[in-house]
Amino acid sequence: MANPAERYFDHASTTPLDERVLEAMLPYLRESFGNANSIHELGRRSHQAVDHARGLVADLIGAEDPSQIVFTSGATEGNNWFLCAYPDAWVSRFEHASIFERAQHDKHRWLPNHGYEIEIPAEAETVSLMLVNNETGTIWDPPAVEILHTDMTQAAGKIPVPLDNVSFASLSAHKLYGPKGAGAFYCRDFPPESLLYGGEHEGGARAGTLNVPGIVGLGEAARIAKDSLADNLQHAIDIRNVVLEELGSVSGMHLNGGPRTSPYILSISFEGVVGETLVIEMDKLGFAVSSASACSSHSSSPSHVLGAAGVPADLARGTVRISFGKANTAEAAQELARSLVTTLKNLRTL
Repeated sequence: MANPAERYFDHASTTPLDERVLEAMLPYLRESFGNANSIHELGRRSHQAVDHARGLVADLIGAEDPSQIVFTSGATEGNNWFLCAYPDAWVSRFEHASIFERAQHDKHRWLPNHGYEIEIPAEAETVSLMLVNNETGTIWDPPAVEILHTDMTQAAGKIPVPLDNVSFASLSAHKLYGPKGAGAFYCRDFPPESLLYGGEHEGGARAGTLNVPGIVGLGEAARIAKDSLADNLQHAIDIRNVVLEELGSVSGMHLNGGPRTSPYILSISFEGVVGETLVIEMDKLGFAVSSASACSSHSSSPSHVLGAAGVPADLARGTVRISFGKANTAEAAQELARSLVTTLKNLRTL
């Protein structure tokens, strides 16, 4: 029987938990259950595990010191943390919902753009701009500004991440084969004022009892991702090429993301169909793909990311996001693409 993960093409939404990550977590779900802030033996054991994981995450992203890593519940927390601390920040219109919706709510200023090209105004000293877009895979270089926050959720552990201009960065464990509910916030110099009060956890930067099993899982996922980054990146390139080759003859197909995209994410808009319908039909055939970010998948509005890029609303509604992972095989990718071609023909003749 085929591994169901071979036919899972929604890794930008979440990734399956790596068995090695689970094995690393289990002791901290069972016998080593101490609070990492307690000074007894069980507490010290958990504290040591957290510190070890901190070093592994720092190694993954190239941080100079493990103390620059603050553990969070995920990138959404880190993204909100930054915007709350810097109300004068300029924000790109391509950001994940956890940045985009917060920026809308707090009336942050938007960075101008022309298609996928983003302009940094001279007066924009504080900026939030993601490294890799979660819907289209678009890659942006970190601009040289006074304070830069970047959401590196779709980049960390997948492509090399540049920290030269980065002051703050957010990431999530579950995007790199780690557990849900664990993440990290990189702070080059010092953390912003805490969002949460009620304890001296994380050196006073963030209150709340540490999720030791999740943090251990994030650390192990970071270690594995760093060791296999080059191999996994080449695999994603190869699998993506298989899909594109099979889709080569499809009419009314438009690739999204601009000239520079991550090989892990393939966003395609098809004329004459609805993306959600394609997702449902592919699901019936045993393939998991998506029509947008999982955080926005229940919204009836067109993607704000594609809208910002200038994609017409009717074409944006016909978009499918295919995102690749290490368990996908060339055979499964070929079958996925061929199934898409057949499904498109059927839908367009209805």
